[in-house]
Amino acid sequence: MRHARDEDLDRIEPLLAKIRALGTLIERKRGIFYLRNRAFLHFHEDPAGMFADLRDGDDFARHRVGSAREQREFVRALQGALAEPAE
Repeated sequence: MRHARDEDLDRIEPLLAKIRALGTLIERKRGIFYLRNRAFLHFHEDPAGMFADLRDGDDFARHRVGSAREQREFVRALQGALAEPAE
């Protein structure tokens, strides 16, 4: 599984726009988001599809984001993660 390239991110640009609209995360490089000064969210692409890696404590939890339904579910998971108290 490799980090998503620009052409991969083009396919999920509406999702990226929703993430940017939350206003909480800092996008240091396209598709790579930080919360405060810590890596928080990035994307991967492989033959199985597009995935988002969302920080979950000291690790990352992988979420499928290839379909509209998966993206909606991911946005809910992201909002939940952002609502959790800071460590």
